Amino acid sequence: MPVVNVALDRLKKFLPGVKVEKALDMLPFVGLDIEGIDGDVVRVEYNPNRPDFSSDYGIARALAGLVGKETGMPKFRLSGKSGLAVKVDRSVKKVRPFVVALAAKNGKLDDETIKQLISMQEDLHNGVGRRRKKASIGMHNLDAIKFPVRYTTASSDYSFVPLAGSKEQTVEQILQETETGRVYGHLLAGAEKYPVIIDSAGTTLSLPPVINGEATKVDEKCKNLFVEVTATDKKAADDALAVIAVTLFDAGFQIKTVTIDDNGKKLETPDAATRKMSVGAGYVNEILGLNLTAKEIAECLKKSRLDAKATGNKIACTIPRYRTDITHEIDLAEEVAIGYGIYRMEPNFPVSPTSGQRSALSSYFSAIRQTMTGLGMLESFNFSLTSREVQYSLCGRPEYDILAVDGTKSIEHEVLRSSLVPSLLQSLSRNVHEEYPQRLFEIGKTFHRHDDGGKIVERWQVAAVVAHGEAGYTEIKSAMQALLSSGFGVSAITTKASDDPLYIKGRCAKISIDKGVVGTIGEITPLAIDNFKLRVPVAAFEIDLSALLSL
Repeated sequence: MPVVNVALDRLKKFLPGVKVEKALDMLPFVGLDIEGIDGDVVRVEYNPNRPDFSSDYGIARALAGLVGKETGMPKFRLSGKSGLAVKVDRSVKKVRPFVVALAAKNGKLDDETIKQLISMQEDLHNGVGRRRKKASIGMHNLDAIKFPVRYTTASSDYSFVPLAGSKEQTVEQILQETETGRVYGHLLAGAEKYPVIIDSAGTTLSLPPVINGEATKVDEKCKNLFVEVTATDKKAADDALAVIAVTLFDAGFQIKTVTIDDNGKKLETPDAATRKMSVGAGYVNEILGLNLTAKEIAECLKKSRLDAKATGNKIACTIPRYRTDITHEIDLAEEVAIGYGIYRMEPNFPVSPTSGQRSALSSYFSAIRQTMTGLGMLESFNFSLTSREVQYSLCGRPEYDILAVDGTKSIEHEVLRSSLVPSLLQSLSRNVHEEYPQRLFEIGKTFHRHDDGGKIVERWQVAAVVAHGEAGYTEIKSAMQALLSSGFGVSAITTKASDDPLYIKGRCAKISIDKGVVGTIGEITPLAIDNFKLRVPVAAFEIDLSALLSL
């Protein structure tokens, strides 16, 4: 989790009239953890889904609402157009196609503010920018730049003085000899030309996403800043720039737009447009277990630094551009909880006239676990949401009727799994340093689209894998037969040769009982074994419990 250093003297300045002790007590109730206190500096840990917390300005902004110092949407406005432009060359389309920018004028920088901006920049790189792959940020001394600037490409022998350098180096030397070049150079691997930003005088601003130029270095003397974000994902660039814009505004700068001239198509950035969402009072109260009126909910949202207005039982909410984490009604319910005060909420036991008892399904699963552990297997637990890569491409499985998350914030949790075996292969890949043999099983849900293409069908399934130098079809079949016979009393089990892209052709079969086909079994393909970087053969089976138990 990322950490921000918050100096207590700055916190006092940001929240005049509010006792520091009260502000620190409120930190956990906006989703922040105090990692430690070093003298007059508090180390605050935050969740990456709140990139606006990547500086002490963002933390103070949230606290101001919770303590009632400032409520509603924070003050922010663009001070018009800067008259500055970035001209985009067609050659960048094959490398890093997007760029957005802003101008921040008439501000003052001190040592601590510069440290906060640098820390924010790196956190945005790692979070929104996915370690600079999706987006990377360059901050520059605007007064050292002659506009318009060009976003173009250069060959590997192009040279300039990199940040903190004293002499010119070629792009090739920067990628091989500098620390940032060695860390982020792989993002440009295979490129015939490299993205660069150059001003009208030939001064190099940056080699994105690797390093800035020394000529436009930011220091305490800078009063005007130029910020550019280059990206492979336009939304990531806009999201990062929105956080930077509101932070620089809070730091005392006037924010002006920059014209992005993409071969005649002109766009003013940053995008400061707010979003509208509405939520029902009943929904919020049901989620939180409260009994608030719509007007009270609107006041809670204002304390979470959103604008809100109650009309009847509906609350219309205005969300500032930098709040990229709010995408659904459930997010608004969370903001209500924060504004209401999580410290005010008390847990209650549900009223029930009956005592709890184990469900039949739980008993079935216990029997399966007992059988599988008796066979020397360890239970694995994996998320139902997984990556498209793990579920399909690494396994060589065709991407058919994929159930994907709309607007996912993580490529590791973008699709609902349709099979348990890929998750188990991923578990094996994370344990290649452990001793073999390795035997794992998992009981979990898989998700499928109904035959009519509409309704989503959930199925409980059990899968198992064995991995060691001699792992094969015979061993995994023996485990499968033991499970069906001991766990379910099934004796008539047949396996008929079949084809499945996850298994080796000729070493794969369908598992059938009197109820019909209930699963698959076989030896995992060399393709999947190589892709998951496994060192030994793997055999697996997967059984549909929904069919077996008529769930």
